[in-house]
Amino acid sequence: HPERNPLLKLVRLIFPVTHDYEHDRFVVRRAGQVLVTPLLLVLLVVETTDVIFALDSIPAIFAVTQNPFLVYTSNVFAILGLRSLYFVFANAMGRFSYLKLGLAVVLSFVGVKMVLADIFHIPTALSLGVIAVVLTVAIVASIMRARHLAARNVDPEAQASEISAREIMPRR
Repeated sequence: HPERNPLLKLVRLIFPVTHDYEHDRFVVRRAGQVLVTPLLLVLLVVETTDVIFALDSIPAIFAVTQNPFLVYTSNVFAILGLRSLYFVFANAMGRFSYLKLGLAVVLSFVGVKMVLADIFHIPTALSLGVIAVVLTVAIVASIMRARHLAARNVDPEAQASEISAREIMPRR
C-alpha cells in the first residue's frame, strides 16, 4: 500500500504531485509551481527499498566476518548491484531447478552460524567454502537433472518449479 509509505506521505506534504507521468521527468513546473511526478515517487520507493535491504543484510554479513571494512564495502556494493543481481538470480532460478533449494540451504547455514556465533566460531574461509560448495552442488545437480529430462524429451525450464519433495529426498 504505497499510500501508507511515510516517505511518500512526507514528499506529498512538501510538494504537490502530478497525476500523470511526464515522460522521463521527475519534476515539472506549471504556472510557476514546482510539481513532483509519480516517477520521482517510484524512484524514492525503489532507492529506499535498496537501502533497507542493505541495512537488513548487515547482521548476515557479520555472521560471515567481523571486519568492519568488509561489512561497509559489501553493503555499498549491495546497494549498487542489488537490482542487476536480482535479474541474474531470477533468470538463473528458471534455468537451475535446484538453485532455490541451494539458496535456502545457504540462508539456513548463515542463520545457524549467527545463532551459534557466541558459542562456536566458524572461520570466514569455511563459511565461504560451504556457501560455494552448496551453490556449486545445486547448479551441477540442476544441470544433471536438465540433461536427464532432455534425454526423456521433457522441457527442464517447465519442470524447474515442479520439483517435489520425493525428488529432493527420495524414500527408502
